[in-house]
Amino acid sequence: MQDARKFYINGQWVNPTQGQDFPVIDPSTEEAIATIALGGQADTDAAVAAAKAAFPSWRKSSKAERLELMESILDIYMKRSDEMGAVISSEMGAPIDMSKTQQSGTGSFHLQAFIDALKGFEFETGLRDDTPNDRIIHEPIGVCALITPWNWPMNQITLKVIPALATGCTMILKPSEQSPLSAALFSDILHEAGVPAGVYNMLNGDGPGVGSQLSAHKDVDMVSFTGSTRAGRAITIAGADTIKRVSLELGGKGANIVFADASEKAVKQGIQRCFNNTGQSCNAPTRMLVERSRYDQAVQEAKAAAEATSVNSASEAGRHIGPLVSEMQFDKVQDLIQKGIDEGANLVAGGVGRPDGLNRGYFVRPTVFADCTNEMQVMREEIFGPVLSMMPFDTEEEAIAIANDTDYGLTNYIQTSDPEKARRVAREVRSGMVDINGQGRSAGSPFGGMKQSGNGREGGVWGLDEFLEVRAIGGWPAE
Repeated sequence: MQDARKFYINGQWVNPTQGQDFPVIDPSTEEAIATIALGGQADTDAAVAAAKAAFPSWRKSSKAERLELMESILDIYMKRSDEMGAVISSEMGAPIDMSKTQQSGTGSFHLQAFIDALKGFEFETGLRDDTPNDRIIHEPIGVCALITPWNWPMNQITLKVIPALATGCTMILKPSEQSPLSAALFSDILHEAGVPAGVYNMLNGDGPGVGSQLSAHKDVDMVSFTGSTRAGRAITIAGADTIKRVSLELGGKGANIVFADASEKAVKQGIQRCFNNTGQSCNAPTRMLVERSRYDQAVQEAKAAAEATSVNSASEAGRHIGPLVSEMQFDKVQDLIQKGIDEGANLVAGGVGRPDGLNRGYFVRPTVFADCTNEMQVMREEIFGPVLSMMPFDTEEEAIAIANDTDYGLTNYIQTSDPEKARRVAREVRSGMVDINGQGRSAGSPFGGMKQSGNGREGGVWGLDEFLEVRAIGGWPAE
């Protein structure tokens, strides 16, 4: 079993001062594969102090220096990409083939996108052509606490660490204690690439411990958090005393609106997108709204697609979904499936319990509920498992109203062959992101939501802006 108790602080791997042992569980086997330490206040203070001490020099580094460092990180990351995929698979249960392509691949994808964004980014500009004595300066906000989730470890770590580096900030990363091994490997990559001591620090801990300590710390200028809406609310409150910037990427309950004229593959593709990563994605299309004339057919298509979805150990090669990340998540999803049954939703596939032949591990049956109403808990709460809820609609206006009748506003999906309808509905659904006919957004597009899905944007120039203060200077001498 791996000993992963050390923290990366001030350019070195150090023993925790107040470490409490915590097991890392392989969710396919329910066996411990590593031991980490959950840090305490002294560890948090040491990491923040290192970042604070490194900030005055790092903030003055040039764009060229930062670009060179980012390109070095990308080069080393690519060489260790398969290793990263294997680590993520073991710690959070993503199937090995999917983990090596999608999970690990998000890291290199975002690294390259931020390199491209930084090349064209100007940190000092004029105001207008007719105001030669005005200067607009974008400068790093300072010491940043980066708190990331377990479901897409490298996706969220690179969406925070890389723009913080690119803009001249220093930082403390607190990865999820459920998936800390990928963060340790990432820290090794940054160390090998030559990130200056103190610029990047990493320590493990849980939300009530290190997470709360970072959120309230007087020397932390910004918190960037991805996770549950409940935790985001607590972090916002914790940061209020020091009026620090809090950027939040939270939960979602995306609607997938399938019109009668949608592609014949729309329902099957919707199931695949919903169940990807075992449904553990904040932007999953978990509510399928289908035009009534196509609804009965769609229910049968969804049933068939769910029943054709295989479930297996994360270590096995192939196109299947793996386990949920933890026993706590397994119990939550089981409870919500039972709640859907109790509320009267029509269970057409799956249900409570493990799939046949899988008696150990946090495996869940791919589940589809039909004939739901938007008042049911399975239509309102983020389940974070392979569970789809379906209901019919009669008109475009009704579909939009149902889609918007949620506390969340992260991603919505539209399926139609009518271009004007697609544009019209995309403008009306209240979410930070919209995907039309299965086409995702390109590299450098902003990721983030509205309402209780959060208030920040990650990726591209918007991701750089998150870590910058904007200063306006008048009377700037002509050059």
